[in-house]
Parts: sequence; C-alpha cells; structure tokens
Amino acid sequence: MKSFTISGQLIDILAKETYPCTIQVENGVISSVQRTESADPYFIIPGFIDAHVHVESSMLVPSEFARLAVVHGTVATVSDPHEIGNVLGTEGVKYMIENGRKTPFKFAFGAPSCVPATTFETAGATIDAEGVRDLLEMEEIRYLAEMMNWPGVLYGDEEVYKKIAAAKELGKPVDGHAPGLKGEQAKKYIEAGISTDHECFTAEEALDKLKYGMKILIREGSAARNFEALADLLHEHYDSMMLCSDDKHPDNLVEGHINTLCARAVAKGIDSYKVLQAACINPATHYNLPVGLLKKGDPADFVMLHDLESFRVHKTYIDGDLVAEEGKTLIPRVDNEIINHFSCELKSPDDFSIKASGQTLNVIEAMDGQLITNRLQEPPRIENGLVIADTDRDILKLTVVNRYQDADPAISFIRNFGLKNGALASCVGHDSHNIIAVGCDDEAIAQAVNLVIKNKGGISAVGRDEEMVLPLPVAGIMSADDGYEVARQYSAIDKFSKSLGSELESPFMTLSFMALLVIPSVKLSDKGLFDGDKFAFIEPFAS
Repeated sequence: MKSFTISGQLIDILAKETYPCTIQVENGVISSVQRTESADPYFIIPGFIDAHVHVESSMLVPSEFARLAVVHGTVATVSDPHEIGNVLGTEGVKYMIENGRKTPFKFAFGAPSCVPATTFETAGATIDAEGVRDLLEMEEIRYLAEMMNWPGVLYGDEEVYKKIAAAKELGKPVDGHAPGLKGEQAKKYIEAGISTDHECFTAEEALDKLKYGMKILIREGSAARNFEALADLLHEHYDSMMLCSDDKHPDNLVEGHINTLCARAVAKGIDSYKVLQAACINPATHYNLPVGLLKKGDPADFVMLHDLESFRVHKTYIDGDLVAEEGKTLIPRVDNEIINHFSCELKSPDDFSIKASGQTLNVIEAMDGQLITNRLQEPPRIENGLVIADTDRDILKLTVVNRYQDADPAISFIRNFGLKNGALASCVGHDSHNIIAVGCDDEAIAQAVNLVIKNKGGISAVGRDEEMVLPLPVAGIMSADDGYEVARQYSAIDKFSKSLGSELESPFMTLSFMALLVIPSVKLSDKGLFDGDKFAFIEPFAS
C-alpha cells in the first residue's frame, strides 16, 4: 500500500535549513515529517525536474526515458513534444501522453506551438490554433510549449496570438524561445505573455530578459551547452531560474541528468540551497506540477542522496514507489507501440550533385556545443562542372531530404564536421525531421541516406568499408527498445562517426540542428538554404 517510514537529513530548500527527520508515507502520500535528534546519513530532497526537454531527442519513447532518468533522481520533466508533433501532429502528442502513462514517472507535456516550426520547410503535420486549444484543454497538457515564432510575436501574427490567448484563458504558462533577443524586442516578446527562455547564450542576454520578469533556464544538453555562461547568475537570481537539458542523447542520459548540473554548480561555489531551488522547486511551482515538495499531504516524490557534492543518488521515490536504487532502475519495461509517417524512395548518388553556378559558396559553419551557426563565404572546389566536398579545407556537402514525399534533395556545404571519408545521416533533423546528411562524396551520402530510408527512420554512418545504422521506427526518431541497449548502440555509432574524422563532441546531435531554421544564422531545410537572421532563403552561391 506504499506505506513506510524513512529516516535521513531533510533539506528544507526554501528555509535553507537541514535537519534530521523521519518521513511517514501512507498510500503514496507524505503523512508526516518529524524532526528527530538523529537520523540516517542520506540527504533527502524533492525530486529533480528537467524544466525543458524534448524526450524524443533521447531517441527513447517516454517509458524508456523514465527508466533511465530516475536513476539520477529525476522524477518529472517539462516535456515539449513538438518533435513528434511535427511528424504526426496531435496523434503524436497523444502517443507521448499514453506511453508516459505506462510508468510512475511524472511527464508534464506541453501543447506544441509551432507545428510546422516554420513555413520554410516540409513537416509531416500541422497543428493550428484550434488544435492547440484542444490540446491545452487536456488535463495532461500543462503549458503552451516554446513559442519559436518570435517574429510572429513581435509583428502581431494572428495565429500566434490565438495560441497564446488560449493558454492565458486556460491559466497555463507559455514557454519561450528567443535566441539573441534583447532590449525592446525582448520586452515586447515577454509582455505578450511568454514566461521562460532556454535559449540565452550569454549572461548579458539572460540578465536583460530577467529584468523584464522572464524566468531563465540554464540549458546543458548533448549539443547546446550554456551552463558555463549562465551558472553564476544563480548566486543572485536563483528564484527566477531553472535547469534543463533541452536535448539529451541516450548515452549522455545514462551518465547523468539534472543531478550532474547541481554538482557542477556547487563545485563553482554556488550555495546548494539556491541550486536545489532551481533544480527542484521552481519548475514545480512555475508549471503547477503534481510533484511533491516534501510537505505533509504531498505526493511522496523525493530522492535520497549520498552527499551534496556529487549528488549521487541512493534511492528515488515517486508516489511512494521505489523506482531506482544505487544506480539501478526499478521501473520494468513495457510494450511500446510503433507509429510512423515516412514515405520516400531510395536515392542515387546523382541526386546529390550540384552544378557550379558561381565563384563563392555560402558555407554553414557549425559550432561545437552551440545551436547557432556562422555564415562563411568560400571558393568552391569544382570537378567536371560540379561542386564537390573539399576535405582538405573541411568543407563538406550537406543535404536535407524530404522524408514525407519524393522531392529533390536540398544541397549546401558546411564546415567543422571534420569527416575525412564517408558520411553521416539522420532522420532526427529538427524540427520537421526530414533526413539530414553530411558527407565527403555523393556515393557515401546516398548510402547513408538510404540506410535511414530502409529503416523508415534512424541514424547511420558510412565509412570506406563499414556501415552502421541505429533504427528509430517510432515516428522515425525514437526506438521502442530497451533504453540501455539503445544507448549502447548509439555510443557505438557515435564512436564510429568520430573514427571518420569528426572531432565534434556529439556529431549526430550537431547534425540534427543544422536544419533548425529558427536558430540563426544560416541553416538548411528540405526547401533550401535559409538565413535565420532575415528569415528568408538564400542561394548556395553568394556570387
């Protein structure tokens, strides 16, 4: 009946006090919290909450994500399902809710605000303002997910404001996404009713948004890492900040989650009570989550830690259930349904050729640990009238292939992937999840793309004499298999991709964001090369 008593050192985060106690749990609810003279040495805290994450980016369905996350003391996530939403629409969002219900984990899903993310790419579905309202009326939908269409907010787009109005009317917060926005533009964006942002790259930008009343999330994921730039703001602004991963690949999730950010923050000299308020309390109160905060009458959601330096987890409880202990998940596996939307034919090397039509290429410069890119201009390498990759200068061919219907691939060039031979391809291509590939020659690119097509989703890597693929049949972006096995397979293909020459920390995660048009400065969609500053297409050749 989920009734028991535990003993430990209770961390009262808001009172900034630690004391020995016993906690009585009856039927999954805390019935009493009693101070004692002495208690077990473990520190008891509310569970960690990832304040903004796309579960799909872990390549795991929610039930498997939960099995891995609880090992690190995470009891809840604020989850934006716009990845699967862009593939399958509301059907995809409802799939995430139903799959998440199969575990005791507390998923707080949002209504995707931007499906499709832009009109400059082909997505698999559309969720209009009426569809957003229908989702927001569901009890399981806790908020309006990140409003990436900041130009629509600034310039009064009617459809955008209908979505925001629906969230306000229903009393649900609106998440933001406004990279680089400052000053009057940031003020106008926030005054529209948008309450958070996880896209700040500098402390200056974060402080500018904080002064207008916005909550700032410190993001540290597999590709985008802003912890070092923002962590020191916790000293003074801890009551208006949260911690999140945004996008986390399965191998990184096996290693750690929000607990590792807490350890890093404390190591920087930030007060542990302030860190824990950002990690445990602020997300629960901001999003009105049904997560217990160690008070009488709360759900018995809490974590027992070995210490407040490493934040190593002894036990994790959710609704009084012991779900993890000493690095082992206790959540059993469940059967996971396969749903998808994938329809394109195999490609040939000729599909990826591009004729020379100028003397200067527009080249995307990828940046390790960042979603933003730079726009470079370089002379092309030309053979037989065709522009080809130039591995000596690390200028590789980049392509996006429409996965929803047959169409000519979009082609551009990119620097900093570092491949010396072969190609990488992925159907995890934010936000529309078309197939995105980078490679040294058209034959390798076609081979990598076709591995993804044959599996109706996944990631692949091709070398001179070897190929690898990790199938992702759920919406083309997730696996229904055991999360630890998926992490093992991902680690293997990640290692293989680096053997081809890439020195990026996470080549596949970086690749997935090269089609994310709402992050400047230049990206590639299935429709062409896109200037994220001007929100307009540009030609592959500058001159």
